[in-house]
Amino acid sequence: MNRLIHEKSPYLLQHANNPVDWYPWCDEAFKEAKEKDKPIFLSIGYSTCHWCHVMEKESFEDEEVAKMLNDTFICIKVDREERPDIDSIYMMYCQMMTGHGGWPLTIIMTPDKKPFFSATYIPKETVYNRIGMKDLIKRIDDLWKNDRKKLLDSSEKLYRELWKLNNEDKKGTLNKEDVFETVEEFKVVFDRLHGGFNKRPKFPIPHNLLFLMSVYAENKDEEIKEMVTKTLDHMMRGGIFDHVGFGFHRYSTDREWKLPHFEKMLYDQALLTLTYAEAYRMFKYEKYREVVEKVIEYVKRDLTSKEGAFYSAEDADSEGVEGKFYTFTLEELKNILDEEEFKIANKVYNLFEEGNFEEEATGEKTGQNILYKTQDYDEYKEKLEVIREKLYKFRENRIRPLRDEKILTDWNGLMIASLSRAGFILNNSEYINMAKRAADFILNLSKDGLKHRYKDGEYSIEPILDDYAFFTWGLIELYLSSQEVKYLKEALMLIDKMIENYLDKEKGGFFLTKETKELILRCKEIYDGAVPSGNSVASYVLYLAYRITGDTKYLDLSKGILNCFAKEIRAIKSAHSFAMLVQDLILSEPIDVVIASKDIKEVERFIEPVRSKYIKNLLVISKTKDEDERLIPHIREIQIKDEPLAYVCKNFTCGLPKNINEFLKDKLLLS
Repeated sequence: MNRLIHEKSPYLLQHANNPVDWYPWCDEAFKEAKEKDKPIFLSIGYSTCHWCHVMEKESFEDEEVAKMLNDTFICIKVDREERPDIDSIYMMYCQMMTGHGGWPLTIIMTPDKKPFFSATYIPKETVYNRIGMKDLIKRIDDLWKNDRKKLLDSSEKLYRELWKLNNEDKKGTLNKEDVFETVEEFKVVFDRLHGGFNKRPKFPIPHNLLFLMSVYAENKDEEIKEMVTKTLDHMMRGGIFDHVGFGFHRYSTDREWKLPHFEKMLYDQALLTLTYAEAYRMFKYEKYREVVEKVIEYVKRDLTSKEGAFYSAEDADSEGVEGKFYTFTLEELKNILDEEEFKIANKVYNLFEEGNFEEEATGEKTGQNILYKTQDYDEYKEKLEVIREKLYKFRENRIRPLRDEKILTDWNGLMIASLSRAGFILNNSEYINMAKRAADFILNLSKDGLKHRYKDGEYSIEPILDDYAFFTWGLIELYLSSQEVKYLKEALMLIDKMIENYLDKEKGGFFLTKETKELILRCKEIYDGAVPSGNSVASYVLYLAYRITGDTKYLDLSKGILNCFAKEIRAIKSAHSFAMLVQDLILSEPIDVVIASKDIKEVERFIEPVRSKYIKNLLVISKTKDEDERLIPHIREIQIKDEPLAYVCKNFTCGLPKNINEFLKDKLLLS
């Protein structure tokens, strides 16, 4: 066993028995590199990453390759989900040096942490002009010993370029025209046949659809509706959705959403739940509600810890084979189902004798079938549920994929936000209670300060911006769905700490990390990738804080973040969809419904007609106690009377109070 045996990360523990002499990221590793005059071999991945497993089997478990690595380098393993701050820096290097990125991420660098080589997956042997590990190690060893100046000059040049890129002035002012131009960018890359954007591979990126729905609510552009609904329909029918056990896989390797990479990530479940819930509220399609319920069922059953918080992910592989847990041979299906059920499954799920699942590397059929639909087949709804239950029972006897049981503050924040909003929209108290359990667990852990990761009783690792921004978003959504002021109070305290520790007071925007000497760069990012950026979400929670409290300092900071990155956002607007969603809301009319009542149960009568209607930029706030106004000063003038009353407020100016009958006739609800 190597040093990784003492770590908590499931990913690092996967490599604890490698013959590679791995270090975790620590001062000792860099000190050793300097003393032994060796470069650093840095390998970054995560526990559910298929190609990380492939590279481990080919190279890191191989005695010959391991000896070469140990002789030439000091080798460091990093879990990108535990240390996104490290991953962020070296992924920027990789993208700058190679034009692309991904995991596993391979970096070779000097002992002072400055890279001179980067790649993603590297095969053991050189093949098809792609250098293999053995040849790469020999080449680096030769250069380090015989032409080191070339490597050092290269690393210094790269560092200066990245520092300049990270610190250049990107300030500007965004406007409504930028919002409309973002929509036009999506129209250009929209796949009108299969939904989604671009060709392949296809990632869900739910915030693209959240942004488009926000714009659609105002202008009712039918092309926007098509982009949203066609994408949602094809994802829920495709193999990217697990039709047996529910939940969404990571992404689709093909254009049609049929053939997934099978890992399941908590953040995808969170953001897709939120998106389908909002789409249900906007378009009233019952099938979207069903997707929300199924995804939450999966999260509750398979990703919820005994404490009520949420695990990070499930692997793509089981028994060393990608997708083995999720796919079926035709013979298996014939044995599990009766004759009529098999005929229905064969028709609905596009089954083939030779299988419909191809090996990604070779394109050869595997004999395995992924279940996917090409239409809804509502006529078979009841029989498909019987079929699903039989397949689920059969599948549960298989060896399950690894579950990564670390609990991340930022990803839990996304799930809390999603459950809270879905619970509000669907009037489901169970979802809100799930959000409360997770939020209360993390709040209890963080009495002495927020941390990034909880695992096996240990709450540790310095938090990043995303931990504050995402968890605060969850708390604000929980306040809005439950009307429990304690969650708003906690959110506002965390926002103040986020401003204190992460705000760039000179140039604006938020740094990813606190001030530290551990890293060679202090990054600021706005790109909205698989999840929205910490800065985009920070801008959103600051805007929500302004809307709820009326304190303009929050609005100024929210705008300031977006303006700080305006040039970068304008370069590719559609790559910053969550930032543009916030910009769209800032430029739209704010609407508040304030409900004043002595009895919280009476508040529900006013909320009911609001929860199922998509009203852009609407917040619902209740006043049931006079102390509520200490956190929400602009409701101070609203009196609690014997009869429950609602006030419709626009731009912080409230109309006349309305009783329940008058409120139901308000043009806000009738429009």
